[in-house]
Amino acid sequence: MKRKQLYIAAICFLASTRLTAQSPKEIPIPLIPRPVDYRQGEGAFPINAATAIYYAQDILRPAAELLKDYLHIHKIQPILTWGKQTEGGTHGISLQMDSLTVPQPEGYHLQISKEHIELIGHDMAGIIHGIQSLRQLAQSSAGKGLVVPGGSITDYPRFAYRSMALDVSRHLFPIAFIKKYIDLLSLYKFNTFHWHLTDDQGWRIEIKQYPRLQSEAAWRKQTLIGHKKETPHRFDGIPYGGYYTQEEIKEVVRYATQRGITIIPEIEMPGHALAALKAYPALGCTGGPYETATFWGVFDDVFCAGNDSTFVFLQQVLDEVMQLFPSHYIHIGGDECPKTRWNVCPKCQQRMKAHALKDEHDLQSYFIQRIEKYLNSKGRDIIGWDEILEGGLAPNATVMSWRGEEGGIAAAQQKHRVIMTPESHVYFDYYLSRNKAEPVAAGHYTPLNKVYSYQPAFSLPDSLQSYIAGVEGQAWSEYLVDERQGGLYDLSPRHSPGRTGLDTCCLTQLRSFPAKAPAAGRLIKTAGSALGRQL
Repeated sequence: MKRKQLYIAAICFLASTRLTAQSPKEIPIPLIPRPVDYRQGEGAFPINAATAIYYAQDILRPAAELLKDYLHIHKIQPILTWGKQTEGGTHGISLQMDSLTVPQPEGYHLQISKEHIELIGHDMAGIIHGIQSLRQLAQSSAGKGLVVPGGSITDYPRFAYRSMALDVSRHLFPIAFIKKYIDLLSLYKFNTFHWHLTDDQGWRIEIKQYPRLQSEAAWRKQTLIGHKKETPHRFDGIPYGGYYTQEEIKEVVRYATQRGITIIPEIEMPGHALAALKAYPALGCTGGPYETATFWGVFDDVFCAGNDSTFVFLQQVLDEVMQLFPSHYIHIGGDECPKTRWNVCPKCQQRMKAHALKDEHDLQSYFIQRIEKYLNSKGRDIIGWDEILEGGLAPNATVMSWRGEEGGIAAAQQKHRVIMTPESHVYFDYYLSRNKAEPVAAGHYTPLNKVYSYQPAFSLPDSLQSYIAGVEGQAWSEYLVDERQGGLYDLSPRHSPGRTGLDTCCLTQLRSFPAKAPAAGRLIKTAGSALGRQL
């Protein structure tokens, strides 16, 4: 599953259920993703020192403050005012939640005239999406602040789950980078950030009950140089590591929440566990010694499924994870778990005998279901990669289908919630061009038109379409060395294309880029264009 590379790409699969009212050939729509309905109006609304932001309900004050912060970037200092704007009142932008006027979750209606901007959202998410549309529409006005072209927008998503992942196990990124990543997701109306925190090459989250996860599992002796298929393998000889403290994670979660982004953490199990086994070797089948991986790949040493202390460890780790992340879902991995050690481990074989498990795939299902029951007892549900289908699905599991769509289709047929993330279309560790100057990638070539054409589970009958929760793009970091190596740059065509294929919101790329800006500011610009309403 995890074939990753030297750039981050983000793809947001938002969607509407119908075409825009006007043909994109007639009216270029300067919004990503393309809204459900966009009607061009007359004139423009100026945002300047005289502009006030009205919020009709107390709950909307954080959204009003978010808009105020965005305007501060342009040296505009709006006044926040509680209540609705009265006719003839101060030149202003009004925010209001009204689920009757806008019945679709995360939906919003935006009306822009020369005198007033009215934003009505179904919920807080809809308000935030409307604010992001205002940001995309706003244009500089020759030293006089900003102007927003007149018109009206009605918009709501097709998929409830619209996500981008980021792997920080292979290479660690600073908090400033993570916040910028979240800013970009919010700008293009993603609603979820999948944070891949643990793997064979490093453990990146502080767990207070297990301090060796910080002192040992968070570090590796050295890192592979070049592509893993290049031989002989070369290593840099430099120790590498680090982790996020719990206070840093709390800050990131707070920051994301303010921008309408839910963070789903991933704690890998039962495979991809070498870093944890380095710190606590008794949790493996052989007892070690183990080393945090310095190479990219899949390794035979995994958590011992026959050892009760494994489950005690994981449950206590998850207890601390759940205290940090309020998300309903916790991603527990479940992918690429070789059964080599389990095949000959006395404890694992005894577990299989005691529970009448016919093979090691059943043992993995037992492992996942045991963890699921624990998380369910805490009011949470699990997400796992499509390997969790092997041996039988845990009762309430969501399947993230990466090895094509087959796993997701099989899960939907069993009436399980599915997130589509096929490696063939939405893994951005592949080459996106044939340019020889492109930095090293995990492999293969995935052109943008292939990404743009993706339509999730198109072959599923209508009766099962409701089980497709949404889509997620993957950004794996084996070949993405650090944030200074990348720059976010615009990939969007001059005008958004027509609505075709998968409803995609943006493609945000982080790649090797000529040095033009300081480190955290190398995230020069996002990317985007709409696929369908989409890219």
